[in-house]
Amino acid sequence: MTPDRPARRPGIGIALGRVAVALTVAFGALAAGAGYWQVVRSGELSSAPDDAAVIAAGRHVVRGEIFDRDGERLAWSLTDANGEPYRKYLSNSLSGVLGYASRAFGSAGLERAYDAQLTGITSADPVQDLVKKFRAEPSDPQAIQTTLVAQLQEAAVRALGVDRGAVVMLDPRTGDVLVLASTPVFDASAVADPDTASQVFESLQGDPDKPLLPRATQGRYVPGSVFKIVPAIAALGSGAVSADATFPEQPPAEKNGLLVSGYRVRDGHHASTGSVALDFAGATEASCNIWYALAGLRTGGDALASWAGKLGFGEPIPFDLRTAASQVTGGGGSFGGGFADAVELANAAYGQAETVVTPLQMALVTSTVANQGVLMRPHLVRSFTGQAGTQDVDPEVWQRVLRPEIAREIAVAMQRAVEGPLGRQFTTGAQVKGLSVAGKSGTAELGGTGEPNSWFIGFAPVDNPEIVIAI
Repeated sequence: MTPDRPARRPGIGIALGRVAVALTVAFGALAAGAGYWQVVRSGELSSAPDDAAVIAAGRHVVRGEIFDRDGERLAWSLTDANGEPYRKYLSNSLSGVLGYASRAFGSAGLERAYDAQLTGITSADPVQDLVKKFRAEPSDPQAIQTTLVAQLQEAAVRALGVDRGAVVMLDPRTGDVLVLASTPVFDASAVADPDTASQVFESLQGDPDKPLLPRATQGRYVPGSVFKIVPAIAALGSGAVSADATFPEQPPAEKNGLLVSGYRVRDGHHASTGSVALDFAGATEASCNIWYALAGLRTGGDALASWAGKLGFGEPIPFDLRTAASQVTGGGGSFGGGFADAVELANAAYGQAETVVTPLQMALVTSTVANQGVLMRPHLVRSFTGQAGTQDVDPEVWQRVLRPEIAREIAVAMQRAVEGPLGRQFTTGAQVKGLSVAGKSGTAELGGTGEPNSWFIGFAPVDNPEIVIAI
């Protein structure tokens, strides 16, 4: 037998080679990480509202002015007795969108979103960021021209009155947000003024009506019947239901309700529709819960959730300001699309169950129909202007959701919901002489003793839409 020999130890050259490879991999990873944070993410990090340089500049730099789309000044800076700048705002109606910039309480709204640009820490033009270190005065506060219309914003807030609510108006062709109103409003100038900031801000924080909540973008509400446009997009867009589809179960269910897995879906039957089996346009004009419940069940939970996702549901909307995510279901169910069962799906199809939305989300749903199935990315800024000139913000397609002919079928149904013989009874405030209007009203039942949410979405003129609204 050959005696066992001890294992041969690798030579020093091999060992050193292995160490060199390990060190090369380690240093490569470090270099990649440093490159990622210092190059790829550097612009984002340096312009973040919580960046130390941005915070420091906010106390001493005269911020850039903010204007509406027509050049009216919305926000500018004054100086206190110590020569330090503080913010002044045109109107309280802008508080929900512009927010505030305060030395004591930081910033909110558009002031926070573009803190770095307004204080000159970064520019809208990346090239200017690269060369600013060579300038005698590297700080270059940017003036911002927004897409807002100050007079419309004021009118929207005035129309809401003492109610808690929101109005979103936008141009469906470009995604320009014309109005982003939330009530109740607050005095942003008083929050910015160092002499009044503490007292006013403490009062706002304790107000049960939550005036600091930007309801248009972060308020989530049960939508009721305005949500029916979402399952309409899913049903017609997927081909599960056609515009001339009727359901034989619908007419007899108007009296006793539609039985779905032991639960009865009920509808306020309109005498004028009699016992007629409604098609899509008829069901939209009559706001028939039973037709939409049946359409939702035929479409299926997976398809409804998927098409809603194309419209922006399920995630925060990519927007200048922070947004809350809208949802068609709370998720976690195994019925399809996260729905728990057929009952939840049927109720969600007419805007109840676990469905909650932001007003901005419903404006985007409406915009998709108005713009022939193309959803433009919403935006609040038209341009940034600094020492090097003006940088424009161009419109951007976000999603191509529907074929134009499907969007047109939905638009026709929405026009009947405003101007049809039955629809006009419920949308008198939406009818404008000499202007064709498409829309959908809704009342969301909240349960208990609370008052229902009242909604309206719409666009005009129908043949060539220029404006969308969600209230």
